[in-house]
Amino acid sequence: MTEERDKWGSAEEHRRDKQDPEEGVQPRGKWANNMEFILSMAGEIIGLGNVWRFPYLCYKNGGGVFLIPYCVFLFCCGIPVFFLETALGQYTSEGGVTAWRKICPMFEGLGIASQVIVIYLNIYYIVVLAWAIFYLINSFNIPLPWSSCANSWNTGKEIISDASLNTCVFTYSPEEEFWENRVLRMSHDNGLGNVHWELALCLLFAWVICYFCIWKGIKTTGKVVYFTATFPYLMLFILFIRGVTLPGAGDGLKYYLKPDFSKLTDPDVWRDAGTQVFFSYAVCQGVLTALGSYNKYNNNCYKDCLVLCCLNSATSIFAGFAIFSIIGFMAHDLNIPISNVTASGPGLAFIVYPRALSLLPGSPFWAVLFFLMILFLGLDSQFVCVESLATAITDLFPSRLRRPGAREILVLVIAVTCFLLGLPFVTEGGIGLFRIVDTFGPSGTSLLLIACAETLVVSWIYGADRFYDNIEDMIGYRPSPVLKYCWMFVTPLICVVTMLYNLSKDSPLSVHDELFGSSASTIAVLLIATPLICILAYIFITLCRVSKCKPRLIKVRLYRKGRKLDFERLYHHKTSLHNNSMTFPFPL
Repeated sequence: MTEERDKWGSAEEHRRDKQDPEEGVQPRGKWANNMEFILSMAGEIIGLGNVWRFPYLCYKNGGGVFLIPYCVFLFCCGIPVFFLETALGQYTSEGGVTAWRKICPMFEGLGIASQVIVIYLNIYYIVVLAWAIFYLINSFNIPLPWSSCANSWNTGKEIISDASLNTCVFTYSPEEEFWENRVLRMSHDNGLGNVHWELALCLLFAWVICYFCIWKGIKTTGKVVYFTATFPYLMLFILFIRGVTLPGAGDGLKYYLKPDFSKLTDPDVWRDAGTQVFFSYAVCQGVLTALGSYNKYNNNCYKDCLVLCCLNSATSIFAGFAIFSIIGFMAHDLNIPISNVTASGPGLAFIVYPRALSLLPGSPFWAVLFFLMILFLGLDSQFVCVESLATAITDLFPSRLRRPGAREILVLVIAVTCFLLGLPFVTEGGIGLFRIVDTFGPSGTSLLLIACAETLVVSWIYGADRFYDNIEDMIGYRPSPVLKYCWMFVTPLICVVTMLYNLSKDSPLSVHDELFGSSASTIAVLLIATPLICILAYIFITLCRVSKCKPRLIKVRLYRKGRKLDFERLYHHKTSLHNNSMTFPFPL
């Protein structure tokens, strides 16, 4: 006789919740096969941070030694939270907000906070794609426009001849001037200034591409990722092969991986490792929950998550070889130390690497390959974030948004709104706003806070053993118990300690930007506080609703490990009955 399971662990109950849709409401879609899920997840987590941030952090924080704190955060925080969010989505078949409503309605604000992070990303992250498109268009010029000083945007004062070195020393390199004066058109006046309309058109083009990648939902997303998630690997491999065959490449690779064990005592190294893991694994953004929700109920998400985590970290390490081999060649060719040419973030992708590519024979060809790789690395991360937001909104209002044509209109509204909100980032002072949002929007502080709350809610309020029962019902066996103890103790502790140290080093109250002045601090505080307010506000609202309700006796029957347990709880029937299923603000 089949063992009876509790209500949440029952696949039959799970299917029953999805039956009997309203007339005209389309059923919730599923991935056509497991490969679509794998590639969509890979496209989301493997992005620009793997190429322009991880290699820089490695060389900055002790070379190969950086892998030690990186792996500690990966196994204690990254993989546990990554699997938790994916399994939650697959189990509930709900997006990033309603999934939390299913298991613990009082903490639905966690899902809303995650969507706030996604909104940040949808607005500012795509600006990087606009820059990449701008560079890609200019890469078809011969010679490359950033390789010479004979342009209208050059100041004419960037090169100082040094006869003793028989070379030129750049105070302002042509690449820097192309970036600041041509691409960004930076102004040193306070405020945003005028919109750079060429960049605005590139931003619009990026949104058009993104829209048509996901406008039909996972039917189009699942097909597009076959190209967008794999093409960057081809480009990265070609650049790696070209890089390691250049003179000076060996010096660059040594600089990248040379261990410096003294760095392990520096707490900043551990902080950098933690923030890199949280951002590169796309945790606490609701994206993993949304993508997992389109899985079939019995998909082995545990195995998939382990494979994806290994792939993500391996890609980061491999990207470092491709990047530093060419940087080593550039330092060798210019006869300058490697430390003088390394950079992180936009500085690496749009100043240092273009400078290195301009020194190669056939430089326009290599520039086109590089910026195509940057474009596709960012594109799939971007449209998956938009898909996550659309999924969350659709699951909140299924009777209205799962109708023919509603999906396309919803995605169009998201795209137009985010495009308009993104225009300040392509103004003369937009780079300052970009830095503030990048640092304090989807930042380590916000992500650490949400991760801590998620693990505590699942492990202590919903119940770690109960969630393990749910996972066993899906995949047929229980995952390693290490994950459970990470959810219960290790991950929350590490998140709290790292968050407190992060705030002590980069307090939003002390931010001062040269373009925005003291108002930068206000923006930073709002960016961090908004997700937190969502969590606390929803808890307060739920408690107010409960306090106004007259209690009603509800008999709850649970089945746990073959033993039938009866409980009686006082709770109002309107709160306890949701979507034809029984849920509680605190699980039983």
